[in-house]
Amino acid sequence: MTVYRENALDMEDYSRLRESVGWLLFSGEQMQNALAHSAYTVLAVKDGQTVGMGRLIGDGMYHIIVDVVVCPACQGKGIGTHIMEMLIKYVEDKTPLGGRSSIHLAAEKGKEGFYEKLGFKKLPHEYCGCGMRKIIYHPEEGKI
Repeated sequence: MTVYRENALDMEDYSRLRESVGWLLFSGEQMQNALAHSAYTVLAVKDGQTVGMGRLIGDGMYHIIVDVVVCPACQGKGIGTHIMEMLIKYVEDKTPLGGRSSIHLAAEKGKEGFYEKLGFKKLPHEYCGCGMRKIIYHPEEGKI
């Protein structure tokens, strides 16, 4: 049975889950700061082991879903979908009467269909241009 915990994500689980899918880590300082400033986090725990996570950052109008990870051995079992549903519901519950909220994310290549099933649209579409990003490296460290 999988249990979902809210706002309990720590550095150990965060780092381990990112590494489980081959994602690079950020500096310890950056990760601590990011976790401390997350609006909402979800952990999936199965048999006492954290197997999935998702984070939401934002300002109350615009939200970004980041770090949605399910360890490879547990993928395809509905855990990622449940994490996403909890993140979306959090935004729905925080959107005031008469207000609106926008949720953004950057899907990993090949995972777009997973998010489309949850109501997300690929960019560009009829109202928005392409999503874009820029990576900043510390000048003394160089590019990885």
